[in-house]
Amino acid sequence: MQYLEVKKARIEIIPMIDIMLFLLVFFIMVTIHMIPDKGMPAQMPGSSTAQELPKPKLVINLNAQGEAEIEGKTYGRAALEEYLRQHDPEHLQITIAADKHADVQALVHVMD
Repeated sequence: MQYLEVKKARIEIIPMIDIMLFLLVFFIMVTIHMIPDKGMPAQMPGSSTAQELPKPKLVINLNAQGEAEIEGKTYGRAALEEYLRQHDPEHLQITIAADKHADVQALVHVMD
């Protein structure tokens, strides 16, 4: 005659230890980032021969209508491409200042 063996239910503690370790590390990392870095006050050295870096050579302003403006003159897409070909954009430092209402597609075209 065979008897059914009844297994006792038990709580596995290994996964619980893993979760507790994860929570401990998480709270330590969060606490570290909450503490402000005080640092030590220091007087940084100055330079008598320092020079100001040169300003960007070309600033392209993109208005809300998607038109590019360079030095107060408005350029369409084709005219802007021609202007940049004439001024060798590979050796220019170009800054693009876009209006917050400018079309993203126009901005991407200027960047291309």
